[in-house]
Amino acid sequence: MKNNRICQLFNIEKPIIQAGMIWCSGWELASAVSNAGGIGLIGAGSMYPDVLQTHIQKCKKATNKPFGVNLPLLYPDIDKHIQIIINEGVKIVFTSAGNPKTYTSLLKQHGIIVVHVVSTVKFAVKCKEAGVDAIVAEGFEAGGHNGREETTTMVLIDAVKKAVDLPLIAAGGIGFGSQMAAAFCLGAEAVQIGSRFVASVESSAHQNFKEKIIETPEGGTQLSLKQLTPVRLIKNDFFQRVNEAEKRGASSDELSEILGRARAKKGMFEGDLIEGELEIGQISGSINKIKPAAEIIDEIFNEFLEVISTLKNSV
Repeated sequence: MKNNRICQLFNIEKPIIQAGMIWCSGWELASAVSNAGGIGLIGAGSMYPDVLQTHIQKCKKATNKPFGVNLPLLYPDIDKHIQIIINEGVKIVFTSAGNPKTYTSLLKQHGIIVVHVVSTVKFAVKCKEAGVDAIVAEGFEAGGHNGREETTTMVLIDAVKKAVDLPLIAAGGIGFGSQMAAAFCLGAEAVQIGSRFVASVESSAHQNFKEKIIETPEGGTQLSLKQLTPVRLIKNDFFQRVNEAEKRGASSDELSEILGRARAKKGMFEGDLIEGELEIGQISGSINKIKPAAEIIDEIFNEFLEVISTLKNSV
């Protein structure tokens, strides 16, 4: 895709980015996606600084292709993470959950390509002002942390495209080539995909969680914990307890107490399907098999090309 700005920016063959999901996106998944022609991201949000450094070093050994790190800006050891990223020579960073102005300049001073994740046009404009190289516009359908406005991907991509002229990556509810094609029709030049890759062979998610994803029906997830940080969850016992508390008007303090500590680790990494926090996107209702990352990449990209070709022939 010679004229694609995202492919040119990252020097990749296929404009498919694997999201840096907490507890699921280690060096094995990131390197597998990069080796298949996309961009793999190590999810730093669930890693201590020394663990992140180990994953970066292992990823460099596992691939000679570009890869990056996803960096939630609310992480308490963010300065240590950034120093490790700089020291290890990582060339691509996706930032999220914070103000893009905070670290973009510092990262770019070290020759790092910076992409920021947004859920509103307002923050897309802030990204342009901050000098980021590209934007991920993530709609309400996505798994993990989400926008409070609940703007859907189709609405958000079109609005962001009209507001800023930066290379645009679509995310949220995208897991197949047909959805990738739809995002391109709206002006995106790449897609970022999480849920499909959580249910991959190389994902560091617990096998219980992977199998739960492929069993999750349509409507089996819901946005929750909006008083704290909005997150899309599978409807298990933990979710139901939170949902009941929210319906009766529970305070933020009470919800924080219910959430407790390490709830996402318990569910996604340790495989507790009852009491764990199981973050996943709406697309989980269409995922029915755990596959290698390279197979997922090829399947999505080939379907995308087929759909684009059909559209051209039908006009």
